[in-house]
Amino acid sequence: MTDWKHLTQAVGELEEEQTLKILENFIALNPTKEQAQMAIAACQDGMSIVGNKFEEGEYFVGDLIFAGELLTQSIEKLKPIIGGMSDKKVGTIVLGTVHGDLHDIGKNIFRSMAEASGFVVHDLGIDQPASAFVEKAKALKPDIIGMSGVLTLAIDSMKDTVDALNNSGLRESVKIIIGGNPVTKEACDYVDADAYTTNAAEGVKICQGWVS
Repeated sequence: MTDWKHLTQAVGELEEEQTLKILENFIALNPTKEQAQMAIAACQDGMSIVGNKFEEGEYFVGDLIFAGELLTQSIEKLKPIIGGMSDKKVGTIVLGTVHGDLHDIGKNIFRSMAEASGFVVHDLGIDQPASAFVEKAKALKPDIIGMSGVLTLAIDSMKDTVDALNNSGLRESVKIIIGGNPVTKEACDYVDADAYTTNAAEGVKICQGWVS
């Protein structure tokens, strides 16, 4: 039986070799989809440790980048076990980093976690204008739109995007979540988003609550 606490600790301490070894041994046991979801949950708990260490000043941006890459590697290893069943998809998310911002670390971590949780995620990429979100929302009619940004200027870009969705008559049909370092309760109210987060795992939980 795999020790989930050991896996969580390995991710939290950024022990790449140990993390991947645990997952390879786990996969060799021919686990079920439910057990693979438990492995992902353990990795997500490890990411929470990484986030806490970053907030406490023990980890730095480079460590966050490495943790994101480690999580992506881990989920890629488990995808053959958890993926494939279209009837198990829980919802659709249109995701992107807003205009003027070129950061994608947090967005990519959120995307990986959301996909692992059963969401279909359409990632627009970085530096995306409001029109890109509007056009994709019109085409896909997603359940959720996620906007990411690290720079303070991203808040105004997020507001511009929500205003564009309002003007296009799409705002009422979707939930909007914003994420990134500068987002706060006040920013969320200003943007007119439905929720905000600075933690990818928490963001996925919010989205799960919307579609459950």
